[in-house]
Amino acid sequence: MNSVASISALTFGIQAFMTLFVILDPPGATPVFLALVSGRTPRERVRMAWQGASVSLSVIVVFALFGKVILDYLHVSINALQGAGGLLLLLIALELLTGKDSTSEGGSDGNVALVPLGTPLLAGPGAIVTTILYVQRAHTINMKLSLALAIIAVHVVIGLTLMSSTKLLTLIKEAGVTLVARIAGLLLAAIAVEMIVQAIKGFFNLA
Repeated sequence: MNSVASISALTFGIQAFMTLFVILDPPGATPVFLALVSGRTPRERVRMAWQGASVSLSVIVVFALFGKVILDYLHVSINALQGAGGLLLLLIALELLTGKDSTSEGGSDGNVALVPLGTPLLAGPGAIVTTILYVQRAHTINMKLSLALAIIAVHVVIGLTLMSSTKLLTLIKEAGVTLVARIAGLLLAAIAVEMIVQAIKGFFNLA
């Protein structure tokens, strides 16, 4: 009986890891990350990679523990959260597209790791909602432990992915950095528009 329960918890943890990995999408966040840290030193880039992963982990953990209570207390819907995240990402995308990246002009390292990297790019509404749903499905101690391990493992992968990507900046030079920034801005704008559209659909119950 115990072996069946442990297998069930293991399967639950693997499902949670795969789902969160797809939603958090560290490879997809890499171009944006590279654009944001292009003006930093190699050591700062590595530190900011792990800062971003740590901020995302902190946000996910907080919402895993208190997400439902926080949203209900503030009377904030998931759709409103998604719309706000989309608007924030759109602002950052426009800065990258126009070359007016405020994060590289006197911004602090922690600010870039906090916004937009840690949240809402990584720990966005999709990841938050998914985490809350998985917490509600975790009925046993083993399932809760497997979910916790899955969340930690995903963010370790995120940190390693972002840290490894910083080596590309030494190869692509200044022109390549500019190109990456423009591509990242375009991708980020598309993500932002999609988030806003989904939020509008949710508000008006559109299919």
